[in-house]
Amino acid sequence: MAVTASRTEPPGAVGLEAATAGSRTDQAPEAGFTSRAAAEAYIGGVCFKLGPPTLIGAELEWLTARGECSTSRSRPDPTVLADALGPYAPQSISPDSPAICLPGGSRVTIEPGGQIELSSAPYGSASELCDRLRYDASLLRELLEFRGIRTYSVAADADREARRVLRLPRYRAMERSFTGIGPFGVLMMCNTAATQVSVDAGADVAEVKARWTALYAIGPALLAAFACSPTLRGAPPGEWASQRMRTWLRLDHPRTRPPVHEWADPISGYARWALDVPLLCVRSEGGDWAAPPEATFGDWLCGALDEEIGRRPGIADLDYHLTTMFPPVRASGHLEVRYLDTQPGDGWTVPIHAVDALLSAPEVVAEATALAAATAGRWSEAARRGLTDPELRSAAVDLLTLAADRAATPDAARELDTAARRCRRGRTPLDVVESGVLP
Repeated sequence: MAVTASRTEPPGAVGLEAATAGSRTDQAPEAGFTSRAAAEAYIGGVCFKLGPPTLIGAELEWLTARGECSTSRSRPDPTVLADALGPYAPQSISPDSPAICLPGGSRVTIEPGGQIELSSAPYGSASELCDRLRYDASLLRELLEFRGIRTYSVAADADREARRVLRLPRYRAMERSFTGIGPFGVLMMCNTAATQVSVDAGADVAEVKARWTALYAIGPALLAAFACSPTLRGAPPGEWASQRMRTWLRLDHPRTRPPVHEWADPISGYARWALDVPLLCVRSEGGDWAAPPEATFGDWLCGALDEEIGRRPGIADLDYHLTTMFPPVRASGHLEVRYLDTQPGDGWTVPIHAVDALLSAPEVVAEATALAAATAGRWSEAARRGLTDPELRSAAVDLLTLAADRAATPDAARELDTAARRCRRGRTPLDVVESGVLP
């Protein structure tokens, strides 16, 4: 799901599985850093690839289950998933798999609770992206259903207790790290699913700042517009429009809530933040990847962890550390929008077209940022109240109306206009599906 500098790599909203499978634990002698400044410069270069913004990618996630009855659906065993996927299986569940892309260009990955994910290739238009993803999603369903595995387009599991089916060291370390925060870590890992959109960072530093600022500013309103996960098994009591986003907001704040409002420049700000985020895990040849408590990558870099870890970090270690940070927008060479719930049915095309249209030109980016200024930063209210909050509802309508006006195709414009009318009436994507009546 990455939009990369070479424009040939599969788009990489660095999926957790992709980062885990086949990752190195050895370090080449030349792979170290001479200083913190050198590490910050490296992060800025790899996380923000500069170039004209022309590409878009996406990641789609679904819950998976075996069995028909919602109360008895079991999570598919990784071996069954690997058998169903054949040569498309990721190496996280089938180490000898060639892990080839589906015919539409998407890679398949598996999340800790058995959720399945398609990570698209980057395309020059949102329409082509949606066509390719739609084709791959259909083929994926066929492959899985042949082995009795069903996919569910829901953002939060309302029926099953959270249970991890992947036993990889990364997830063992992650679950252990998050356990001290409460139930939200394992719920996020095993019982939630998202729609993610990836876009180019920008041609130069000024454009990167404008696009980054816009994606954060419009985030709460779009989160409210597409919130559709009111029920999550195992979550503490409370009414939330997006229980999925609730898990992220309650999770490990240093890792999920960067102080973006303090950054004059997102490139240097992101680099400093990344080095100050606590280590989630330290890869080793053994099965225990536990990191020293509260220790940051910067601590490791400067030698403060020499006794605990026994070596200094290299480039591969920093690359891996960057995949363990989960802000609402993550810089991975391109910009990953991570605040959108999985949508019912094929509704995932709407947020893709929305992000595409709202970033379609510098003047649109500026207008979208201004429209969303009053609700920027209201993440908790958006996740909790959704469209019942008048200010968030108004911002969502304004943004989707702007997106419809600037959509690349008539079909995209119709989808976005319908979404704007839905939001104006305070209706969620689930309301429309359950009523069977368009806004």
